[in-house]
Amino acid sequence: MGAVSIRQMADRVAGLMQERLGIRGNGLAEKLRRGGRMLPRGVRGAAARLAEAAEQAPNPKLMMQLDQAAVAEAYDVCVRHLGGLGAGARRMAALMNFAASLALISLVVFGLVVGVLYWRGYL
Repeated sequence: MGAVSIRQMADRVAGLMQERLGIRGNGLAEKLRRGGRMLPRGVRGAAARLAEAAEQAPNPKLMMQLDQAAVAEAYDVCVRHLGGLGAGARRMAALMNFAASLALISLVVFGLVVGVLYWRGYL
């Protein structure tokens, strides 16, 4: 794995952050600084390791010190989290959650109305 491939990994994660989370910035490090709180702790740490590796990769001496497996694992964690659902699937999931909550509220209100009618002697 070379400096170019590490830079490509960081650019891919930065692009996914902009696409999925709407975070703007010029690089992965800046996007993490601006909107890293939108990511879970483990993913945020993996993205920070990837951003650090992308900054160290152009220097040949620092490149030799990088753990290639750890960089690949950090990339996999970030892509697995950010590449999950598309915008349409997230919208559909939010709509289904809203419909389920409305159904539950309706059921509870109906039960309360029937309970009050029974208590008052109308049923």
